[in-house]
Formats: sequence, structure tokens, C-alpha cells
Amino acid sequence: MAFITNEYLFFASVLVISLSGVLMPGPLFAATIQQATKRKSAGILIAVGHAVVEFPLMFLIYFILTQFSIPSDAQFAVGLIGGLLMVFMGIQTLRNKNKTQENQVSQKRDSLFAGIYTTAMNAGFILWWLTIGTTLILNAQLFGLIGFSIFAGIHWLCDLSWYTVTALVVFGSQRFWTARTRSGITLFCAAVFIGFGAYFAGSALWLILA
Repeated sequence: MAFITNEYLFFASVLVISLSGVLMPGPLFAATIQQATKRKSAGILIAVGHAVVEFPLMFLIYFILTQFSIPSDAQFAVGLIGGLLMVFMGIQTLRNKNKTQENQVSQKRDSLFAGIYTTAMNAGFILWWLTIGTTLILNAQLFGLIGFSIFAGIHWLCDLSWYTVTALVVFGSQRFWTARTRSGITLFCAAVFIGFGAYFAGSALWLILA
């Protein structure tokens, strides 16, 4: 797979990819909208609940990658699969951009628990980290533990910022959350995922065949 060796370019790519991932409609987004009808702090609590599951998983993957020798073929495979998955997610997002997603989290559950439960029960979240997330962590480990910690912080701050803003908007007023706004965000996210996915997959495939 291709590594981004410039730390500024890498962290910029993490910011764009992470924002695109969190902006895509999904279970956590649906839970945020549902919980925000009751409290404006729902976004913060859901982001914290999400972090309870996500941070241990990120550090576990980082630990495995740094403590064990990962064959280059396996790294290329992760880059290829992760890239293809990003392209697939982008295409699926375009196909489903006009569909709404039902939230399966009970209204009676606390926002913090909703963040934990929705994250832990989301198979797509685990798959994302085993492929796309692992691809990013393989890049992050080039900059050591500090670089990885910055990567993890940037990724979670994207979650925190988006869910907080979403909850505040939903709690305060629905008029800003129009169909045109949702469509524009969706198109942007899909383009970013397809673009970066094609880069990672193409680079990995090129190195394997070269």
C-alpha cells in the first residue's frame, strides 16, 4: 500500500476522511437526531459513548501492528481491501442518498448509552476499523506513538464536532436541516471516499503487480 510520509499531508487526509466518514448517514447519526429532540447535549454524550468503544479498538490495532511483524503482503491486502471498501461505501452512499435510515435505539435510553450501544452493535464500524482504519493506522505508526495519538485525537474530534453541531441544530431548529443540505453533504462525502479509496486501492494494487 502507499504510505503518506509527510505528517502534515497525512493528518490533513485523516481530517478529510474522518469528517467524510462521520458525515455519512448511519446508526450514530440517526441516534443523535433522535436523542437531540430531548436534549441539546445529546451530541456530546453520544460522541463520548462512541469513544468508549472506539479508542480501545484503535489502540488495540496500533499495539498489534507495532508489536508484531506484519508481512508486506498483508499490509498491501489491507490497503487494497480498505480502498475498495471506501469506494464501495461512496457508491452506496450515492445510491441511497435519498433514503432515510431508521434508528433502532430506544427513546428511553440515555444518550451516552446510545453512543456506546449503537457503536458496539454496528458491524460496519468494526469492518471499517479492520480495513480503512487499519490502513490509516499503518500510516500513523510511521510517526510513532505521538503521531498515532494525534491521529486518534483528530479522528475523534471530528466525531465530537459533527454530532455536537447536529444535536444543537436539531434541538434548536429543524429549518436549517433541509433536503438540499443533506444531499450536498452526502455528495461531498461520497466523492471523498471514492477518491481516497481509489488512491489507496490503486497504490496497493500497483505495488503488488510491480
